Amino acid sequence: MSSTTGTLALEVRGLIKRYGSVTAVDGLDLLVTRGECFGLLGPNGAGKTTTIEVCEGLLEPDGGEVKILGLDWRHDETTLRQRLGIQLQETQLAEKVTVEETIRLFRSFYPSGRDVDEVIALVQLEEKRKARVGTLSGGQKQRLSVACALVGDPDLIFLDEPTTGLDPQSRRQLWDLVDRLKTLGRTILLTTHYMDEAERLCDRVAIVDRGKVIALGTPRELIRSLGAEQMVECAVAPGDGPGAEDFRALPGVIGARVDASVWSLQVNAAHETIPALLQMLGARGATLTELRTHSPTLEDVFVSLTGRQLREGA
Repeated sequence: MSSTTGTLALEVRGLIKRYGSVTAVDGLDLLVTRGECFGLLGPNGAGKTTTIEVCEGLLEPDGGEVKILGLDWRHDETTLRQRLGIQLQETQLAEKVTVEETIRLFRSFYPSGRDVDEVIALVQLEEKRKARVGTLSGGQKQRLSVACALVGDPDLIFLDEPTTGLDPQSRRQLWDLVDRLKTLGRTILLTTHYMDEAERLCDRVAIVDRGKVIALGTPRELIRSLGAEQMVECAVAPGDGPGAEDFRALPGVIGARVDASVWSLQVNAAHETIPALLQMLGARGATLTELRTHSPTLEDVFVSLTGRQLREGA
């Protein structure tokens, strides 16, 4: 094993997975370093869950190579089962069993692992220890699902869209839990279609679209790749408004696109762009109905690369 391979928790090269005539994953490459929180990002249908299920040993690939912790599922299945923690996108647990009983059951699957009380404290379910699973809120069930993934003290943890469908408070609690796992030095592969979540949690991210990695780097690197200091969004009343060339001709604008009548401008001199924008609209007799600015985000990176909003799907 090379020194490079020894530093990798996950190595995916040329991964292909098809469902009939549909290619869900199309030659995807992915390298995850031990000890990092790596985000696999993209819209629903981009191939994220298929990729992670191949890595988890739940699906057979149609092509390519996958190594996990230097091992592969064909020859090292028993060993890998003991070294991985997996939280699926949807987990069905017995609803009449208590939180503590559920975690103890999962702990019994491993010859060694974490103390049950320690795991309950880690996911902040002490007050729900004796509560039946069926009485838990959505966020509490997600934390219980993560607890089941942690109780074997895994070297690599898969979290597949752990906050989908959760309210903002429950999302924050899951984020805090991931932060605690990071301080423990665990390797985490996180899939999500929430770009703010990836910016908040991940050391590096890969943006996936149509089964391919279309961008890779730290959140800061990817955002910086836009070349924009600010995003300016505006909308005008229906009628004869300015066109794309008018917006692109404004000082400081390096990119412009329209989505549902809202123009998004990538700018590097907002103090020049906004006054010129207002002057141009006034000269055209256009009525401004919305105007807002924000710092560039990973969502803006995705739109710039694909021309689509993240929630539009594949």
